Amino acid sequence: MTGRELLRLIAAQVCLHATMAGMRLATPLLALQQGHSPAAVGVLIALFALTQVFLALPAGRFADRHGLKLPMTLSAVAASGGVLLALVWPSFMAMCVAALMTGGATGATVIALQRHVGRSAHDTSELKRVFSWLAIAPAAANFLGPFAAGLLIDHAGRAPADLLAFRVSFFALALLPLASWLLVRRAQEQPPSPPPAGSAPTRAWDLLRAPMFRRLLFVNWLQSSSWDVHSFVLPVLGHERGLSAAVIGTLLGAFAIAAALVRVVLPVIAARVAERHVIFTSTVVTAAVFAVYPLLYSPWSMGACSVVLGLALGAVQPMVMSLLHQLTPPHRQGEALGLRLMTINASSVAMPMLFGTVGALIGIGGVFWIVGGVLALGGRAVLGLQIDHKA
Repeated sequence: MTGRELLRLIAAQVCLHATMAGMRLATPLLALQQGHSPAAVGVLIALFALTQVFLALPAGRFADRHGLKLPMTLSAVAASGGVLLALVWPSFMAMCVAALMTGGATGATVIALQRHVGRSAHDTSELKRVFSWLAIAPAAANFLGPFAAGLLIDHAGRAPADLLAFRVSFFALALLPLASWLLVRRAQEQPPSPPPAGSAPTRAWDLLRAPMFRRLLFVNWLQSSSWDVHSFVLPVLGHERGLSAAVIGTLLGAFAIAAALVRVVLPVIAARVAERHVIFTSTVVTAAVFAVYPLLYSPWSMGACSVVLGLALGAVQPMVMSLLHQLTPPHRQGEALGLRLMTINASSVAMPMLFGTVGALIGIGGVFWIVGGVLALGGRAVLGLQIDHKA
């Protein structure tokens, strides 16, 4: 894959993901302005991830059968359609439907693009390189979408945050999936990989029978849970320390920036280091940071921990994606990606509730220590990853 084609695919993912990210900012603000309760707004935000839990496996199978362009076309139609529905009929119900449609479209886009990029790589070094670059797209989209939506909401109407401003914001966000479709239209489809002749029908859950695939999902879940615990627990810990909302937001922003920056330099590192060694180093560093974090009170020291944690966790996803493509048969890579995405999204829904319950029982600092201990114990699973077995 040429650098120019990869750049187009990254831009395509940024455009479609930014639509969801922008709606995830705009729709809660409009719902609150319309007088809906914080509980209702919480449900609205959860709907952005809900579709990805249930749609991931069908989207993976669909990508295995149809490649890149058709899934991307349907995703662009769904995302634009959902946003336009909220534009024409800006009610709470319409915004819920828009959340489901843009969330599902984003998940399907991620699977189709990851499958295509992975199949375009010629060797393991290129696998790590292309996934390192592709992993920058969500970070860029999570900045572009909310920034553009917020700017339009404040300045595009007759008054800040009036209904016209929200509608202009929705219209702009609805155009981004069209740009995504245009960017992908000229992509070169990879040749199909049919299942071996005479093979029996399979189910996605059959992939879990492969020990290395189960191990990889467990390792990925460990890292994802670490990301979730930091995002969920840090605001509570900061509040206990008496930090202002601006300082807490800065700490979370430092984490996100570090996670994005490490993916810029990761292609250079990944060319010289095996995937499991990068993941193992990340696991050890994350466990160490979680052991120290609850003992800190200074914003500067907590900020340093956030940066180190962002660097460690930001390096993991490209390595996991590289291993997944090496461990999975070509004709089932979409299914494998869907199963991974479903697992991660389901965990992201469930783990914050678990963290809250545990934090209420033993204190919020104890959550860091428990997750850090689980990470330390899980380090052996990382070292056991092998790339010479097929799922």
